[in-house]
Amino acid sequence: MRIVGTVIPDTKQIVYALAYIYGVGIPGARRIVAAAKIDPRKRARDLTPEEINRIREIIEKSHRIEGDLRREIMLNIKRHKDIGTYRGMRHIRGLPVRGQRTKTNSRTRRGNVRKTMGSGRKPAASPT
Repeated sequence: MRIVGTVIPDTKQIVYALAYIYGVGIPGARRIVAAAKIDPRKRARDLTPEEINRIREIIEKSHRIEGDLRREIMLNIKRHKDIGTYRGMRHIRGLPVRGQRTKTNSRTRRGNVRKTMGSGRKPAASPT
């Protein structure tokens, strides 16, 4: 099943299936299901076409999702970079933006770069 350009898994409950849409988390999915008056325990494959249309309408009216949301986030980051804010500079340098420490952590932002002694050392020769 497709809703707003995203394939929804059929075997999951509708609340958790809607969370596969970029921009809709589980709390947002619960609000959508409540507004559409659908049982949250219902599986995605058991929805009628009328229920699917109600969900689709609610999402299109009240949520920014997928491409629009990605574009907005990208423009916000670009704006910070252009202004030259601290956050923008962290984005440019590829470092954590929200105040995390960088001495030991931040592997996901910097890549798995280990800067300690012996981390790039060759293995010891085996005894003969």
